[in-house]
Amino acid sequence: MNDLLPLSGLGRHPSRRAVLKMTAGMAALSAASAMGLVAPALAQRRAKSGPTEVSVEELMKPGPLPDLVLGKADAPITVVEYASMTCGHCANFHNKVFPALKEKYVETGKVRFIVREFPLDNLAAAASMMARCAGDGKALPMIGVLFQKQEEWAFVRGDPRPELFKFAKQAGFTQESFEKCLTDQALLDKIVAIRATAAEKFGVNGTPTFFVNGKRLPDPPSLDQFDKAFASVLKS
Repeated sequence: MNDLLPLSGLGRHPSRRAVLKMTAGMAALSAASAMGLVAPALAQRRAKSGPTEVSVEELMKPGPLPDLVLGKADAPITVVEYASMTCGHCANFHNKVFPALKEKYVETGKVRFIVREFPLDNLAAAASMMARCAGDGKALPMIGVLFQKQEEWAFVRGDPRPELFKFAKQAGFTQESFEKCLTDQALLDKIVAIRATAAEKFGVNGTPTFFVNGKRLPDPPSLDQFDKAFASVLKS
């Protein structure tokens, strides 16, 4: 699990300049400084455990942005994942565990799966902004691609903007719309608000964090752990 970090640009008064400055390479990101920004997302240390269960009513209250959802609205199980786009464990889950979980449970109507932003650094925030700006049902597919190709953009030396833009172009962005997205202060504020609510109300302190009908799973969970967590609900 990757720990929560009190990084600049993601505090109580986040600034679009922090994200744009980072993505544009204007912060003089040398190889060392770039790794200083994203290396914590690869940390193997474990954060202190949050509460084992939270109020489903509180967890499912509408936030500042619409939830990113896969699955039937009336599915008996709702899984909420808090993820950071630069989180290695999150990428591992989405690349190796989620495809089987989706086929076995989401596509069969048993699980509704929700992804929420919990950026651990400015680059993760920028990637989340880009996914949200994609629109028209493209946010989750873009998140999936960015996790699949994480090493190509999240851990590059120097300016990560050209690598991010390669994926943005595939989703229909122009250079102008890409820059406009990454300078959208209102969008950045909403993403940071989602993270703040998760930390303050639900004890989320690292990524990925999963709740199954309000119950927190051990981290990082395997498909077997999801099977066990779902079994009691599906039998009832």
